[in-house]
Amino acid sequence: MTLARRSALLSGARLLLGGSVAALASACSRAGAATPVAKEHFEVEMSDEAWKAKLSPQAYAVLRHEGTEVPFTSPLNDEHRKGTFVCAGCALALFSSQTKFDSGTGWPSFWQPLPNAVNQRVDNSLGMSRDEVHCRRCGGHLGHVFDDGPKPTGLRYCMNGVAMAFTPA
Repeated sequence: MTLARRSALLSGARLLLGGSVAALASACSRAGAATPVAKEHFEVEMSDEAWKAKLSPQAYAVLRHEGTEVPFTSPLNDEHRKGTFVCAGCALALFSSQTKFDSGTGWPSFWQPLPNAVNQRVDNSLGMSRDEVHCRRCGGHLGHVFDDGPKPTGLRYCMNGVAMAFTPA
């Protein structure tokens, strides 16, 4: 087999594999999503139609259907002013800018939420067990928390930027 033929076959295989992985990730994200938040009760509750009208399509997919934004796309990654990160669904204050750090993951990350701001539950989607973080007041999905963060907590609250808004101090 010639080098050109081998190179062409390898490029085709990479393209096929890349498309298959993306399709599998998308299917797993939809089929293996955590239990919908609608089964729980929260202080702020709206119909699905009202959430769709209130939120952008991306925020709706993340907050109400536990989607994930594409990494490195959130403007909140580059937000370094003093202030508060609030829920895009109900405006509850979630994180202080003082706890934000660059985790290198592509999502806004924090080492600690504000008191009484978030709740957690086990998310067994994608064939693994993770701790999902959601807004205490409206139940909106924010992201996940991991134990590989910086001191003083050692936690990394890896949040979807589209699920939050920033309020400068």
